[in-house]
Amino acid sequence: MLYENERKQIVEACLEMARKGLVVGTAGNVSIRVGEHVVISPSAVPYEEMTPADVAVVDRAGMQIEGNFRPSSECKLHLSVYANTDAGAITHNHAPASTALGLVVEDEIPVSHYYSMLFGGPIRVAGYSLFGGKKLADEVTAALEGRTAALMSNHGAITIGKSLSQALELLPYLEYVCEIHLRALATGLPVKILSEDEMAEAGAGVAGYGKKEN
Repeated sequence: MLYENERKQIVEACLEMARKGLVVGTAGNVSIRVGEHVVISPSAVPYEEMTPADVAVVDRAGMQIEGNFRPSSECKLHLSVYANTDAGAITHNHAPASTALGLVVEDEIPVSHYYSMLFGGPIRVAGYSLFGGKKLADEVTAALEGRTAALMSNHGAITIGKSLSQALELLPYLEYVCEIHLRALATGLPVKILSEDEMAEAGAGVAGYGKKEN
């Protein structure tokens, strides 16, 4: 079986997203880039029943090479992101706060919390298009330029990383930023926004997260 380890990672990632309440049913999808191939979760397979053999392997044109089931309906989206970024893995989820914020924000989430720097700056919101299509893939790819996450209008959210673990680690932070911004908006009071200088300072600090001092 091609890429057995990566396919196991996909199954484990889908189960983790389900455990954390970041997806509903079989909504959401995960992929890993391996050279000229992409390993991606299958379409409409319950996560608790998914096996590594069910996970699809496609080439960069979307042609399926292995897998018991068809690749995710968002395969075009994943392929577009890989073609235009240096991402090594992608997660797409339908978590409540990020999905809700994508219903009310038109272009980007203001930098109300310095965690926004984990994503490269203000989190952009891709315009709505029907799932599975090229237009949505183009919208989301554009929203991810220089970013590691984006919201998808009336849909969900996406994170990218050099590895699948990195992309997954961003999910709780993204959901947190969206949740607190929603709560702040609900008060009806003005939301305080960080300045460019404050965000630059925060960015320097965030870049050192998890790194040991010499």
